[in-house]
Parts: sequence; structure tokens; C-alpha cells
Amino acid sequence: MNATRRSRVLVNLFLFALAYPVIAGAQPEPGKHTIEVAQGVYSYGDPAAGYFSMFVVTEAGIVVVEPVNTTHSEGLLKAIRAVSDKPIRYLLHSHNHWDHSGGGQVFRDEGATILAHVEAYEWMKANPHPDMALPDKSWAGPRKDIVLGGKTIELYYFGMNHGLGMTVFRLPEEKIVYIADLVTPKRLLFTIVPDFNIKETQRTLREIEQLDFDTTLYSHGKPFGPKSEVAEIREYSEDLRAAIHAEFEKGTPAFEIPNVVQLPKYEDWAMYEEWLPLNAWRLLLDDHMGPFPWRPIYAHEETR
Repeated sequence: MNATRRSRVLVNLFLFALAYPVIAGAQPEPGKHTIEVAQGVYSYGDPAAGYFSMFVVTEAGIVVVEPVNTTHSEGLLKAIRAVSDKPIRYLLHSHNHWDHSGGGQVFRDEGATILAHVEAYEWMKANPHPDMALPDKSWAGPRKDIVLGGKTIELYYFGMNHGLGMTVFRLPEEKIVYIADLVTPKRLLFTIVPDFNIKETQRTLREIEQLDFDTTLYSHGKPFGPKSEVAEIREYSEDLRAAIHAEFEKGTPAFEIPNVVQLPKYEDWAMYEEWLPLNAWRLLLDDHMGPFPWRPIYAHEETR
């Protein structure tokens, strides 16, 4: 990486750090970014803010996935009320991270039961945040189903990957899944790939690919897309690791590799110039030091 490119990377990271709190709390216009992806299944979010939630309207009430923060949740509630006046029965968390798990009080005030996987719940309890409402209930193990008004929402926990308690949601009849953070289509892995176990994330993505679905709803990037985009993210991380190993075989000094490795196949993806060296550093160190983060399997978690 030349000095100009290195400077541009640092400037972009600095600007992202400054802008992130503002972006995360940006106020979307009510209903403006609501898309009915299938009958009764909606994506809601603001592309400028970069966060998308899902809500499912049934005859017996509404299930909401991903509150993000209070500002987002207030806009989400207005969007829901523009569609239906049915009671909100559940708010479901995808995982523990503060930038996804705020805003729950908005739906608790509507009478919703807030639910998270026990790993996320335990972290939330130990790491309170002024915008985060501790869930009312937790669930354990690899699978839980919520059936409401004739619709089924399957909750999948695939073990270690990103964050704690990461849950993927599937609607079997509609052949839809909602995925937070594990897949952001047509974009490189997030900056330094924080709180990802790369090996286990790749395994998780392969297991998600085995599920029966056609359409993916996302928490970032865009509201929805085809199933094929799940495999594309996994393939990118595998291709980057292979390119790093190829540089080793050519004799490139290890600490120079992140500055010289290139993947032309992905150069039209978002943040290619800015984040490719950061992604390369992360995978390089992962191979050098061993996978991290890591932890023993919890008593309530089945071995995968």
C-alpha cells in the first residue's frame, strides 16, 4: 500500500468513527423504507443509517426482529402501525452487540415479550447500556420455534461465530431468512472484523446455506437479496485466506502481505480499497496466532 492509499484508509476509518454514532441514531421517515418482501413479512430501515429490521404480521399479532436503538425502534413502530394495528407480541434479538440490541423499551411499552438467546442475554445482563432493555426471557440450545397466528418463525443458533447468541431467523412457508452481521452483501468484511471467529463463521455460513430458503433479509447493506449472497460472503473470506497463503508461498514477508494482496474478483464490492488491508491483517493474524475469540462450549450448547 502506498502512502496515499494508506492515508486514505486512515482518513476513512477516522471519519467512520466520528460519523457512526450519528448514523446509528439517524431518524428515518415513518413508512418510507418499509418493503413487503412476502405476504405479511416486511423489511424496515433507512439505507442512510445502514440498519434494517424485520417484522411479521399475523392474525394473532406481530413479531419484530432487531430493535437497533430507540430512534430506529420509534420509526419502526410507526412503520408497523402504518401497516397494522394488531398487538406486538414479540421482540426478538439477533445477538448481543449494543448497536443492534438497543431500543427494546419501545416494544416493551407496547406489551411485547423480549426474547434473546441465553448467551446474548447473559452478556446483556453483565454489560448494561442506557438504551438497552434486558430481555424478559432467554432460550437455549440450537433451535426454537415461535408460532403465532398460523405463521412459524424458526430461531437458529449455530454456535460460535460473531458476537454472542447470534440467531438466524427463518420463515419456512415464505422461504425467507433474516441474517444480522454475518452477511452484508457485496461488501467486504467489516473493518478489522471485530468479534468474529473466522473459522466458525465460515462453518456457520455453510450450515445456513443448507437451510431451505430463497430470500435473505439483512441487517446491513440492503433490505433483501437472493440466497446466493450468503455463499458469496463465505467464498470471499476463503479466497482472501488463499491469497494470503499464496503470498507466503511466493516469499512475501508476512507483515507486507496485507499491503500487497489483491482480489480483483471483489474490487467492485463496497469498501474494497479501504477494508481489504484490514481484512487481510485480521485473517493473517488469525492464521498466525490461532482463531479468536474462542471459548469452551457452554453447558447449554450442543456440540456442533
